[in-house]
Amino acid sequence: MTTPSPGISGIRTRGLRRSFGPVPAVVDVTFDAPAGGITGLVGPNGSGKTTLLLMLAGLLRPDAGNAWVGSYHISSQAAQARAATGWMPDVSGTWDALTCAEILTFFGRAYRMDPMLTAWRVQSLLDTMYLTEFKDAPARVLSRGQKQRLGLARALIHDPQVLLLDEPAAGLDPRSRIELRDLLRSLAASGKTILLSSHVLAEMDGIIDSVVFLSAGRSVDPSTTGAALAAQTWRLGATDQAGLTKFLDDHSIGWQPSTTRSGEVTVQLPSDQDAAALLRDLVGAGVGIHTVAPSGGRLEDAYLALNEERV
Repeated sequence: MTTPSPGISGIRTRGLRRSFGPVPAVVDVTFDAPAGGITGLVGPNGSGKTTLLLMLAGLLRPDAGNAWVGSYHISSQAAQARAATGWMPDVSGTWDALTCAEILTFFGRAYRMDPMLTAWRVQSLLDTMYLTEFKDAPARVLSRGQKQRLGLARALIHDPQVLLLDEPAAGLDPRSRIELRDLLRSLAASGKTILLSSHVLAEMDGIIDSVVFLSAGRSVDPSTTGAALAAQTWRLGATDQAGLTKFLDDHSIGWQPSTTRSGEVTVQLPSDQDAAALLRDLVGAGVGIHTVAPSGGRLEDAYLALNEERV
């Protein structure tokens, strides 16, 4: 019997499992991704991220467990769930002989959209993705980054409630990455649910509202990574290195030699406010501090804190 819908508009999974023959890909995944937010999906190669996304997109049936997207059960309400979902895979296949407008129009028709609405959405998305000049050009002339933008437009054509994005920034230049970030934040602010998978943790750090870690096909207990996500590693550099290290020792602030820059040390602090207080105290003590900067993102620290499998 299918578990009743929990009445949410985001994503909810409970005990999802999927194997390929004797090989388990997703063993036990349970998490919530709320509407109106961007949830990061983080894990090493082989941890089950793509298999999980394929199940949520309705392209693979789970062996066990339950999941809802946009309040629809992915198995018992498969058609409604797919209609509520926009799926952008890591590699978006295109029909190279078709134009950008023809590709988007085809998907609009596949979702049974009104022809006039489809035409309006096609033009609007081509404008949003800076592809208007390629409207009537065959997809084969697009660069890798332009094809990525076309793939995102394809996922958005039917204005879905839920977006599943697998490495959406791959191949994008710096300006396009910034524009993608701004677009996703705007979509989340409008109430959409976004599940974003990426290996570029530094970029995810500045955009996501919450994170799900996968390891060996399992969702990691948030308490395992909570401390690392709450803390931040900072780089400290001073003209008086001995004075800096003496201050840190005297105030029982643990430090390590920096592995990235000569003459710097790293410290882990619970919050940005603690970093500001430390800087104030260093200046007040007359330490010639010249560098106070994050050493890495919180996601990166949390990821490295896990005893992850390596592939």
